[in-house]
Amino acid sequence: MTAAPIVGVLALQGDVREHEHALAACGVVTARVRSVDDLDGVDALVIPGGESTTMSNLALRWGLMGPLRERVSAGMPAYGSCAGMIMLADVIEGGRPDQETIGGLDVTVRRNAFGRQVDSFESDLHIPVLGDETVHAVFIRAPWVERVGEGVTVLGRVEGGPADGRIVAVQQGHLLATSFHPELTGDVRVHRYFVEMVREKA
Repeated sequence: MTAAPIVGVLALQGDVREHEHALAACGVVTARVRSVDDLDGVDALVIPGGESTTMSNLALRWGLMGPLRERVSAGMPAYGSCAGMIMLADVIEGGRPDQETIGGLDVTVRRNAFGRQVDSFESDLHIPVLGDETVHAVFIRAPWVERVGEGVTVLGRVEGGPADGRIVAVQQGHLLATSFHPELTGDVRVHRYFVEMVREKA
C-alpha cells in the first residue's frame, strides 16, 4: 500500500457521492468500484447506504461478490453504513431468504429494524472512540445489531426512546460498520476514524 491510500466506494447503488465528499475532506484519494479491476486498484472500501438487496443482487450479477469476499477475508479495511452494515454482516434477520452478503463481520443484523422510511429519525449518540462530542446520527430504514461475536467491539448504542440500548456502531479488526449515515451530516469523524484504520493497516 502506498503512503496515500486509495479508498474505494462501492458504486453499485446508494449514496456514493456523499461518501466521496466525506473521504475527500479527510484527505484521501477515492475511486468508484463497479468491477473487479476497480476493486484491484483500491486499498480499502466504503460500502454506502442504499438498498441492501439490490446491492447484493448487482454484486452477484457483475461478478463482484466473490472478489469482495476474498479481499475482505484477506484483510482489506472496509466500512459499511446502513445497507453497508448489512452487506458486511455474517447473518441477516428480516432479509430475503436468498439474500447474500460479503460477510466478515461476526454480527447478526436486523434489516429495517427501526421501521420503514416514514420511521426514519435522528439522534445524538456517544461514540467514545470519536471523542467527547456527541455524533448526530441520521437513521433511514436502518438496521441494528442484535448479536455480536467475541471479536466485535460495540462502539455506539441508541440512547433513549423505544430503541434504547440497541447497537448501531461496531468494529471488528479491519471492519467498521454503522447503522446510521455520517456522510449526510457534514461530520467526518467516522470517516476520519476509518481512514486512520486504513493507514494503520498499511
